[in-house]
Amino acid sequence: MALDIFTYMDLILLALFIIFFSSFLYSRRRNLKREGLLYLYRTTWGMKMIEKIGEKYKKTLKVLSYVSIACGYVLMAGMIYLTYTIVKVYFLSPSIVRAIKVPPITPLIPYLPQVFKLDFLPPFYFSYWIIILAIVAITHEMAHGIFMKRYGIKIKSTGFAFFPRFVPIFPAAFVEQDEESMEKAGRFEQMATLSAGTFANVLTAILFMIVLMGFSVIAFSPSGVIFDTYSTSMISVVGISAVNNVSVTVSSDGIVNILDGLNEIEAGGTTYLATRSMLEEQTGREEIIVYNSAPAIRENLSRIITEINGVTISSLDILIEELSRYAPGDEIKITTLVDDGAVEKTVVLDEHPDNSGSAWLGIGFMTQKRGGIFGSIVDKASLREQNVYYKPLFNGMSIFIYNLLWWLVLISISVALINMLPVGIFDGGRFFYLTILGITKNKKVAERAFTISTYLFLLILVALMLFWVKGFFG
Repeated sequence: MALDIFTYMDLILLALFIIFFSSFLYSRRRNLKREGLLYLYRTTWGMKMIEKIGEKYKKTLKVLSYVSIACGYVLMAGMIYLTYTIVKVYFLSPSIVRAIKVPPITPLIPYLPQVFKLDFLPPFYFSYWIIILAIVAITHEMAHGIFMKRYGIKIKSTGFAFFPRFVPIFPAAFVEQDEESMEKAGRFEQMATLSAGTFANVLTAILFMIVLMGFSVIAFSPSGVIFDTYSTSMISVVGISAVNNVSVTVSSDGIVNILDGLNEIEAGGTTYLATRSMLEEQTGREEIIVYNSAPAIRENLSRIITEINGVTISSLDILIEELSRYAPGDEIKITTLVDDGAVEKTVVLDEHPDNSGSAWLGIGFMTQKRGGIFGSIVDKASLREQNVYYKPLFNGMSIFIYNLLWWLVLISISVALINMLPVGIFDGGRFFYLTILGITKNKKVAERAFTISTYLFLLILVALMLFWVKGFFG
């Protein structure tokens, strides 16, 4: 697949980033400390701002502490439910796992949607990744630091971590606390500090959701309707009498006389259409899905309709209303949008098979979901209607900024959720421990619950990986 100019520039930026940070780490190798697979570069950057906010707004931060802790519990409950949902899908729906292809434990790295051909997600470029990483990581860690300062927890340093050590392309920010000082703080103070990072991520998501809504209004205009498929029917394989005008008797060998392109299928006195891949994918089934021989597929209409007889089609309601003006046999001019621009085709409407006397074009609509549940929420919040094509008013820049904001909101929510998992390596681990400690007043019980929770979720992750391998390669 040919790369566009922007992708080339983005890949060049990625290469320069790796070279720059590799040189940066090498030139300052004496200031780096190796901890496991990480390199830590400790500084005092941001300390003055953290101290100023933490000291100046003590009353406000005390009130926000209650909100932050409550938010932490909501996120933890949400992540537990999400984990349950993912487990159910992986265990009970292997076909979905094979369709998605991405393993369950995969960091969101540049070009992941493009590499795995995840068409339900917008492209994810390196330039998106580095901008979002800076915003999400810095606000998360700064919030931790501000609440540490508010509650007198000593901050040892701020800085950046790099992974892996040899090719540092995964940087992250951190605010390093003094563990002894943290443990001496009260349970409420610790929980407020631990949940502050995820609370900041939620606020970031809300802020940029508002920005996304405003940007969508000024940068895009509804200018067409997107249809997802042509009209289809289910037919019995044994009922097929001819393929491409050649009489056949379908046997255990499957459908014969299949050609490239569209194939005409005769069944029950009706003509249907199907592509070679469509038929081959359904080999061995007693009933198969085929296209109805409707005007849209016969004329090979592309999936974005912008005009009908000069009338702008900017919503599904307008499309339905406009088609209702015509009768079967009427000739209309339909303008569609393709990569090379607008294409006008003359189409003769058929009679609707289920509604006598009504004109029929033969297109279908399915619910479009970008990025699952949260992606769908982000799309709705950006004031976009389903199946509507939005024309970018600033050409490629509109799409670039919109997708950047879309990813920023989605990743902010995702980071907030993941960090509240009751697992030792996340903020939610100690948050969970402190919760159990507060309920039971027994340190041993809290430690045991913390250990069980951590290993339980790690076991779930291992199980998900095994089921992914089985579903993907099995």
